[in-house]
Amino acid sequence: MAKICDITKRGSMAGGRYSNRTRATQFNPCGKIRRYPNLQKKRVYVPELKKTISLTVSARGLRTIQKKGAFKALKDAKLI
Repeated sequence: MAKICDITKRGSMAGGRYSNRTRATQFNPCGKIRRYPNLQKKRVYVPELKKTISLTVSARGLRTIQKKGAFKALKDAKLI
């Protein structure tokens, strides 16, 4: 299973680390790391469909569902 949010379609991104030495010397010995979204497994009830759908959704995706409503958020994400 990919680490991607079902609602926002956000996945991992590459980022860098900075140590105190890096800030002092402008030299980057730390390399790159992967940063993943805050994914949660949730069951969301959709009253219009009268059923529950299981989602892997990020914290931002949960806020989107709360703002738009479950049916509209799932429809915009092309899950229903």
